[in-house]
Formats: sequence, C-alpha cells, structure tokens
Amino acid sequence: PQEDGQPDALITTGGTESNQLGLLLAREHARARHTEPLRVVCGANAHHSVHRAAWLLGLPEPLTLPTPNGTLTPHTLHTALTDLHHPGTPGPPVLVCATAGTTDTGAIDPLPALADLADTHGARLHVDAAYGGPLLFSDTHRPLLTGLHRAHTVTLDLHKLGWQPVAAGLLAVPATAHLAPLAHRAAYLNADDDTEAGLPDLLGRSLRTTRRPDVLKMAVTLKALGRTGLADLVDRTLAAARGLADLIDAHPAHELHSRPTLSTVLFRPAGADDTTVATIRRRLLHRGRAVLGRAATPTGLWLKATLLNPHTTTDDLTSLLKLVEGHTPR
Repeated sequence: PQEDGQPDALITTGGTESNQLGLLLAREHARARHTEPLRVVCGANAHHSVHRAAWLLGLPEPLTLPTPNGTLTPHTLHTALTDLHHPGTPGPPVLVCATAGTTDTGAIDPLPALADLADTHGARLHVDAAYGGPLLFSDTHRPLLTGLHRAHTVTLDLHKLGWQPVAAGLLAVPATAHLAPLAHRAAYLNADDDTEAGLPDLLGRSLRTTRRPDVLKMAVTLKALGRTGLADLVDRTLAAARGLADLIDAHPAHELHSRPTLSTVLFRPAGADDTTVATIRRRLLHRGRAVLGRAATPTGLWLKATLLNPHTTTDDLTSLLKLVEGHTPR
C-alpha cells in the first residue's frame, strides 16, 4: 500500500522470525480496531512458520485453504473471505498470507489477484517472499513478483538467493509507522534523551535484545556486487534450474514434476513409488554423495533439487542424475 513516510525493514534471523513479526504487527493493528481476534488465512502451500507464529501469538488456528496445484487461487481465497464476512456482519479482522516461493516447489501465488481480494474484503496482506524475494534484483525475473508492493508486510531472506550465511532475514514494511507496536522502553538501553540526541533505538526494532550485526554482511555484499551483480547470480541460478529440468525431460529414466519457477526442481525415477524415492534420498545422504530434499505432493513423493550455486554446470547436473540412477533400488 502507498503510505506516507519512508519504507523500512527490520533485520531478523530468517523467514520464521520475519513471518512471526508480520503476524504480530497484524495482530496489534487488529487489536486497536476490533474486539474479535485476528483470523489468519493462508494456503496449504504456506511455510510452517505461519502456523507456528499463530500459535505463539495466541491467535486462532489459521484457516488453511487447499492448494492442489501448488498455489493459492483467487477463487479459493474469494470463497473463504466471503464466508468469513457474512452479509450484514462486520466479521473478524483478517490477515491473508500469500507466498512468493514455496518450500516444496518454489511456486509463486498470484499476488495481484490476491491483493485485489484482500483490498475488497478489508483484509491485510502479508507476503512470505523469503525464497523468491531476491528476484527483485533481476530485470528478467522481477515481473514474477508483480503485486508484491501492495503487501502490508513482506518477509525476505537473503540466506537463499542472496548468498548470505545465516542469519540474513528481513521484514519490510511500507512505512516506519507500521513498526510502532514494537516500541518498548528500557532506560539503560534507549532513554528518551539518548534517542533525541540521535543514538539509534534498536530495542524497538526487534523481538531480541542482544543481536549480532547481521546487517553488515548484507551491506558489504550489496556494496560489492550491487543490484546488477546480484541479478547476474539470480539469473544464472534460475537458468541452471531450467537446465536441470531440460536434462530430466530428455531422459526417459526420469520424470519431471513441473517446470521450475525459481531454482527448485522436483523429479524422480520414472514410475518410482514413494518408498523408492525416500530410499534413494537416504542412500545418497548416508553415503555422502548428494543432499537432495523431498517434497510430498498430490501425485506422490519427489526428490527435490534446490539449486543455489550460480556456478553450477551442465556436467554437475548430469552427474547428479547419474548418482540418482546408480542409487535406485533394482
């Protein structure tokens, strides 16, 4: 939303803390205006930390909507929001949580349409872009995040496509005033006269007191590489994922789940059942050959290759597929 004041961001330990802060700010905004508790609405594709944050904050269990195709559809959200706000009743305050880069497949929810629905129903919008957020660096891939600017809070995590060691999370807001609920005072840390004299008031910008200077490494990377340098790394990494998908598509021994949106590629040996997929993954891990994730979808279990090295070559990817072949039970 376009707001008066400068956009702002908090440094966090990662996507989990950023999502918790996003729900906290929405809860406090709701408390100031409603007697009913905040209702969180998310897709089944949402990161587990959304549910954990609701539990920690004493909110009702999130209304979790089906996402059989991997994303939260506008029709599904429209139906849910309509049910929450019956005609003639104000209904509870609502926070819609969308995802830009899901954990299982890297899918991105249709942000503009979801933002339109949130506006129509008077709901706030939080976007978990921990994985996909750095696409903003890339002129080529930034359009995938169209609509992100309409969120009230946005989770980012440069530990992923920002190539930072943990911790490297952020929570972005359109204006500093949105952070007012975090303001707490302790005379020995942020006395009024010290703050008025220009000393930074960090106590009101985190759930933590003692913190590491995690912003330094992010600043150094941005200074050294700039937007263009980081965009090149993003573009290379996503190109590698598409290259892996091409190799899988061209190999009759393997089955591709879907074309990658970000840098996550799901695949499995053709015709493999869930037990076989799980066995391959554990064999590769225990023998120290490859670390692959796993993703359960409506079509079964898949091996998950999350590519984050922009220097990955076609030979590397071919070797990975040969390792999977060599560790497939006969």
